[in-house]
Amino acid sequence: MSELLPILEQYPLENGILSSVATPASEWVEALRTRLKYFLVLDSRVELPVEVRYLTPETLGNDRIAAAVGANFLQPGKDVLIIDAGTAITYEIVEASGVYLGGNISPGMTTRFRALHQFTEKLPLVREQEWIPWMGTSTETAIQAGVVNGIVYEMDGYIYEMRKKYPGIFVFLTGGHSFYFERRLKNSIFAAINLVLVGLNRILEYNVKRQ
Repeated sequence: MSELLPILEQYPLENGILSSVATPASEWVEALRTRLKYFLVLDSRVELPVEVRYLTPETLGNDRIAAAVGANFLQPGKDVLIIDAGTAITYEIVEASGVYLGGNISPGMTTRFRALHQFTEKLPLVREQEWIPWMGTSTETAIQAGVVNGIVYEMDGYIYEMRKKYPGIFVFLTGGHSFYFERRLKNSIFAAINLVLVGLNRILEYNVKRQ
């Protein structure tokens, strides 16, 4: 709360949207609701500018749907694949018609490093490095090469398969590790670190106009 109030006092904000992968703090909700002209908490009941065909929308992460909305907004009328490289790596598909079909979830880079360390007896905890060999020559480089190159092959594989189904598909790469993988992928992609924020703003504008 100490971080939020100075922002609300400094800027003449009228509208706002709150999104969290956890339950948002009640004091934040109350502060925003009382100070903003229009305030929205993103959940599965919020109207979206895309059609969602996910079978369990109540379990769909806000970051995933926001990224999908952002990609559809930035590339309207195009099939888009969104790769979000963070704690988890998610792959989302939005068709040119504006239909969000769903996506896949796999462990992110840091999660894979930690899992190898925590669930094996002798493997050390390592971190990503700028230079990664194609084949490891020590246990540390073997883990780094296995994790990083495995993710690259995974991403390239998704892009390859999606381009067979959607030949003109536009690929967004976002998330905390987006720039780390951008230069390692063989396929042409567009790195958009703020894609989720773009999507949240689009969702907010869409709902404000519907009032």
